[in-house]
Amino acid sequence: MKASQFFISTLKEAPADAEVVSHKLMMRAGLIKRLGAGIYNYMPMGLRVIRKVENIIREEMNRAGAVELLMPVVQPAELWQETGRWDKMGPELLRVKDRHERDFIIQPTSEEVITDIARQELRSYRQLPKNFYHIQTKFRDERRPRFGIMRGREFTMKDAYSFDRDVESAGRSYDAMYAAYCRIFDRLGLTYRAVAADTGAIGGDRSHEFQVIAETGEDAIVYSPQSDYAANIELAEAVSLLPSRAAPTQAMERTATPGKSTCAAVAELLGLPLSQTVKSLVLATDEKNAAGDITKTTVWLLLVRGDHDLNEVKAGKVDGLKAGFRFATEAEIAAHFGCRPGYLGPVGLKHPVKVVADRTVANMADFVCGANEADYHLTGVNWGRDLPEPDLVADLRNVVEGDPSPDGQGTLAIQRGIEVGHVFYLGTKYSAAMNANYLDENGKPRPMEMGCYGIGVTRILGAAIEQNHDERGIIWPTAMAPFAVVICPIGMDRSAEVQAAAQQLHDELAGLGVDVLLDDRGERPGAMFADWELIGVPHRVVISDRGLKEGKLEYQGRRDAQATAVPPAEVLALLKGKLAA
Repeated sequence: MKASQFFISTLKEAPADAEVVSHKLMMRAGLIKRLGAGIYNYMPMGLRVIRKVENIIREEMNRAGAVELLMPVVQPAELWQETGRWDKMGPELLRVKDRHERDFIIQPTSEEVITDIARQELRSYRQLPKNFYHIQTKFRDERRPRFGIMRGREFTMKDAYSFDRDVESAGRSYDAMYAAYCRIFDRLGLTYRAVAADTGAIGGDRSHEFQVIAETGEDAIVYSPQSDYAANIELAEAVSLLPSRAAPTQAMERTATPGKSTCAAVAELLGLPLSQTVKSLVLATDEKNAAGDITKTTVWLLLVRGDHDLNEVKAGKVDGLKAGFRFATEAEIAAHFGCRPGYLGPVGLKHPVKVVADRTVANMADFVCGANEADYHLTGVNWGRDLPEPDLVADLRNVVEGDPSPDGQGTLAIQRGIEVGHVFYLGTKYSAAMNANYLDENGKPRPMEMGCYGIGVTRILGAAIEQNHDERGIIWPTAMAPFAVVICPIGMDRSAEVQAAAQQLHDELAGLGVDVLLDDRGERPGAMFADWELIGVPHRVVISDRGLKEGKLEYQGRRDAQATAVPPAEVLALLKGKLAA
């Protein structure tokens, strides 16, 4: 490929609305062009990267035994109504009507469609297991699209869906996809972690996220350097930091804390460690009748240590809160505690409140909490003596760096990551709802066990850049780069020798199947080098008239601090070695 035949469009400055590094560099390098909020054109340079990613995904999915098909972007509402997701999903689900006023959606995912295919086509146990996948455009109507393609509204994903006879077989399908994902991200040249994760709105049981490690990542990944334990912070188990509850050593006292409504302020005033305080959070659950009217409200008091934060995902797994909860209103708080927020606590409650203590709080002694009276807190509070034992003890908090690992091996560390893949074991959530049954050996209908497996194809580009860049631009892993090698001839229009050497090297590399580009645009060396450093091509060869006379070319890897002189006869072998590494 010659640069004059391709389309190259770079910018010296990023647009003002570009926030994160990947967004800035993709715009500057001419990989994407903004069309609307969260909607981008993928320009030729960016599309080449996407196709590289897709090819690796296809090869590994096929190797794992998955079969490719293609499901539509536009899907009828009836399928989503069968599973109840038509009503459950909020405004992020883009709903449209056709000319006959029939309801459709622009798909954000395809569980319903693939389950419809399975219930029609997979009728016998002899046809199982099966795994179908597609690479398709998706749309989620994000309230605030940002960060370029990292949180866009339109994006490309690979989705796979497995169908099995039983839980054991479904586990094997899950493991095969997990292994395939590891091979995919290994081949892409990305540093990543596979972490245990919450199943979220898709539902199901077993779940892992594949996170590309990057300081700018939105997700916090918890792991033990001393073991294989790794989990998203939403799911990471927080063990009690106190092995048992100590005996009381203090009397409970009502202590004035004027204007001190936070645990940190109270601890500072009293000269106590923040870890001696207890934070109160008030939730509410509503029971409704068939008409949707609230018939009963239950108020919950969740207690975490003052230096810890509530994990709302974990709270949603507590018995009684699983159906959904909300934070209590100020009126509800006043009615149950007789006090405004900031001074709440579990002692002396006059109205029924469900008290749930975090594991660490349940083992605390002589702690400080709100007195349910403005400008006052209680010190020296102890379970059993000053207040009843909590109704429930549960893991409610986010882990923090240095916590004991729940597997008993070492302490936890936290790093940032960008989710680029997710594997779920769904069970029969969708097959049961849509009557996707097969006939077993005895001719009895049974719901198929399902798994779903997603990879954010376009999101991978942004994640790779967040992980691999410097002040000059993008540094693509070779497997993802739009071109593996760029040949930069200096004075090609003035020197027949330079032109011939550049063309010969180009043709030899192309003959070996290398994605090589010859920059024949006639740009000045500084501008030419800046373009390819910005775009992030991993390997560059510079050919000049002076270099040829001295019997050398210049090779420079994108991460190299300086160029290396190489005899022309040896440059091909050098590049072959670099590309094979």
